[in-house]
Amino acid sequence: MPIQPPTPAPVDRLNMLQAGLDLLDQGITVFDADLRLIAWNRTFLELLDFPEALASVGAPFESFIRFNAERGEYGPGDIEAQVAERLAAAARFMPHVRERQRPNGRVLLLRGEPLPGRGFVTLYTDITEQRYIEHLTEHQNIQLEERVRRRTAQLENANATLRRVSSDNERIAAALGRSEARLRLINDTIPILIGYVDQNEVYQYANKGYSDWYGHPEGTVTGRAVHDVIGPHVYAQVRDSVRKALAGQQVTYEYQMERQGQTVFARSTLVPEISAEGEALGFFVFSHEVTEQKRMQAALVQAQKMEAVGQLTGGLAHDFNNLLTVVIGNLAALQDQRPDDAGVNEFVAPALQSARRGVQLIKRLLTFSRQQPLAPESVDIGQLIGGLVKLVRRSLPETISVRTETAAAGLHALADPGQLESALLNFALNARDAMPDGGCLRIAADAVEVLDGGNDFDAPPGRYVVITVSDNGCGMDAATLARACEPFFTTKRFGLGSGLGLAMAYGFARQSGGGMSLHSQPGQGTTVRLALPQIAPDLRAPIETADGMDDNDGELVLLVEDDASVRRVVRQQLLDLGHPVLEAENGEQALEMIAHIVDIGVLVSDIIMPGKLNGRQLAEAALACRPDLRVVLMSGYTDDGSSAARGSHLPVLAKPFVRQELASALRQARKEKA
Repeated sequence: MPIQPPTPAPVDRLNMLQAGLDLLDQGITVFDADLRLIAWNRTFLELLDFPEALASVGAPFESFIRFNAERGEYGPGDIEAQVAERLAAAARFMPHVRERQRPNGRVLLLRGEPLPGRGFVTLYTDITEQRYIEHLTEHQNIQLEERVRRRTAQLENANATLRRVSSDNERIAAALGRSEARLRLINDTIPILIGYVDQNEVYQYANKGYSDWYGHPEGTVTGRAVHDVIGPHVYAQVRDSVRKALAGQQVTYEYQMERQGQTVFARSTLVPEISAEGEALGFFVFSHEVTEQKRMQAALVQAQKMEAVGQLTGGLAHDFNNLLTVVIGNLAALQDQRPDDAGVNEFVAPALQSARRGVQLIKRLLTFSRQQPLAPESVDIGQLIGGLVKLVRRSLPETISVRTETAAAGLHALADPGQLESALLNFALNARDAMPDGGCLRIAADAVEVLDGGNDFDAPPGRYVVITVSDNGCGMDAATLARACEPFFTTKRFGLGSGLGLAMAYGFARQSGGGMSLHSQPGQGTTVRLALPQIAPDLRAPIETADGMDDNDGELVLLVEDDASVRRVVRQQLLDLGHPVLEAENGEQALEMIAHIVDIGVLVSDIIMPGKLNGRQLAEAALACRPDLRVVLMSGYTDDGSSAARGSHLPVLAKPFVRQELASALRQARKEKA
């Protein structure tokens, strides 16, 4: 009875899997528990510059390590020690991901994963030249065809041998089954989604990762149409690319889909399988997730927007503070001239209060755009919360009630009041969004002693004022809570939140010497606790408000300001302080007057001015020729003033200012020259 040849099905499947591996633009190696090579691809040899003769089934891991050591891959040193060290690390193999720079300048990403029953698989990715994949794929196709021809000849010889030796039939079939299982295990372990689609858009193969990605049980994708597996939403995005691949064109594209309640992104490459007659038989699919990359790109765009906001805020601050200088200066002068006129003060007092609130608004904008450092002071927490409740009450629907609780009057914390108010306002508005059907917003404050050891705030031991903002809204699950303070992370719809509120509040708390904790559960609301250093209200020195000439002997002042309205207000303040005043519109005109009028004793100059000389440069030039000259600089943009102060230690007045602040700056300039 003639010997029946064995079925080639396992060989064909093995061949298909091996062909898929050789098409990858990533190198793969698989070593068994005895550190013997059982699978690899050509990309591995090319990426690490290994000769083909070095790679064979059963080749020891040591031979690759020794080859690298002898050609200096691990640097100078004892070769035997280098080999022994790496063999020991491989024997106690742990999953790892690391980068490695090759001597030729290429950078490889290595990812190693253990296999069941010991042994491990390693994935090598060239991350220096993404475009190299096109050239590599073309090169691998040629190698694949040659490998298929060689493998076909080998299989024909093996089949002839099997027909002659029936006793070997079962042994070889079992060996092929084990190889197929190993290759399938490799395909199911590597972090790439692999599939094969025929001419009729039907899957003939899909690895476990591919099935998991689309939410199908393992093994249920094969034999199903592409449209049914990936769904109509994804199919509408990839339909044109699928048709191009079936026409023989290699394509790469990105798509998005909903997965486990989240929007995820993936990048796929379709590599056609071309017959000898030039006909496309189908295509391989190689995909990987790029959701994190997309998130980082979005974060970068948001950061660029924030930088643009900061630049715009700086320019607005200068112009707006000039306007407020005129408004506050004239109102203050009117109030000084008519101190007992109740009719005038009835209108002037609220106007002055509103203008000064505008000054605070500009400071908050500059702080938000990171162009002004924190200005901590002793803050009456009860008073600040009371003002905040009045402000936030107008932004809350009637279905939300507000309750405040403070431990005692006179509770003070050391913090920047503008930043603190902004943080609490952000907490309140977040609570509003978490209670669309109504609820209760609670704001409380209490003094707390933090002892040594761990605490919710991760703050050093000491006394703190803890402000608690809580709601009974929808709350957050553990995954959302873990990322709530990450910059740019938000659960709100696109355009309704930047994801910066909690991150900025956390940074403000840490920068102030305190901390922040966040507690929440789904359906049980959210509680934010902000800890700030406690301080006694009398530890801060009162602001100097002295007025008058203060023995200035009527010094002649040169006032340099390009804005005529601002110049008129400052001139009047100087006259009220007993100083005769000369005026200049720019730095060049002022420098010429200083050179010819020796009686000028004080220079008061704006920092930002048109022309060749700004205020800082004018001060430097004036002091070079008149070292005894006293200088006071003015700035409507605090960051510019700070720069000047750091460079020359000159008094800097932040616009807008009142006469008392101008007098204080003149006295400081006099002390600097004393």
